[in-house]
Amino acid sequence: MNADKRLPDDQVDLMVEVFRMLADSTRVHLLWALVDGEQSVNELAAHVGKAAPSISQHLAKLRMARLVRTRKDGTRVIYRLENDHVRQLVTDAVYNAEHAGPDVPSHHRSELKAVPRA
Repeated sequence: MNADKRLPDDQVDLMVEVFRMLADSTRVHLLWALVDGEQSVNELAAHVGKAAPSISQHLAKLRMARLVRTRKDGTRVIYRLENDHVRQLVTDAVYNAEHAGPDVPSHHRSELKAVPRA
């Protein structure tokens, strides 16, 4: 990587905000729940085990940080990840955390099954 390459300050500020959003366990649970597809506030609240108003506040912060987006379905608000880069960021963070344990991370187990044994 080129050491002379400097990121624009506004881009760095947004990156810092993204990492700030990831520094909260409830928001990480919400993002991980959305990796597989969109969900309503009530579905996310049930998944995380917290009240819908609390979840809505977290989702509003994630939306302001451009990590999630919404769509209306009648009176319901449906949330999904903003884009595939957010999905990859969340997935990579989870996979990286799995490497901290003593066992083979679950995301590598299918690779082990695919390796032919001698």
